[in-house]
Amino acid sequence: MFNKVIMAGNLTRDIELRYLPSGSAVANTAIATNRKFKKQDGTPGEEVCFTDITFFGRSAEIANQYLKRGSKVLIDGRLKLDQWTDQNGGKRSKHSIIVETMQMLGSRDDNQGGNNNYNQPQSSGSYESAPQQSNYSNQKPQTQANKQASNEMPEIDINEDEIPF
Repeated sequence: MFNKVIMAGNLTRDIELRYLPSGSAVANTAIATNRKFKKQDGTPGEEVCFTDITFFGRSAEIANQYLKRGSKVLIDGRLKLDQWTDQNGGKRSKHSIIVETMQMLGSRDDNQGGNNNYNQPQSSGSYESAPQQSNYSNQKPQTQANKQASNEMPEIDINEDEIPF
């Protein structure tokens, strides 16, 4: 099966960095993405999606060092379903993203890091890990004409037969 999520948005809170007993870094935050559209009556509408994200290893430390609330970032990773029982005994769940790669967007002043790519080192401990992905280096060679477009959003080559819906 294929589990890949790519999101571009702004961080909704500062990075929360902690270390596992094994010494691996784990950083948590959330990303907000929005979609603008026209309603049936012609007025503009906006839909905002807030999603928790988790970084592991060196990427967690880099995110903590260079990113803060409001930073623009492009992430790709895998979707994870978190389930738990709340204080009242009710079953709760939410989706989150385990980040495999990130790209800082915006100016140096926005995130103090410029426009850099960072591969996510694979995690250790109780979290599952997936094969390491490169930062879209398998794309076609870039010409001057498509360099600008590729900085905005990567192309994804997915066979329509693989989509379950």
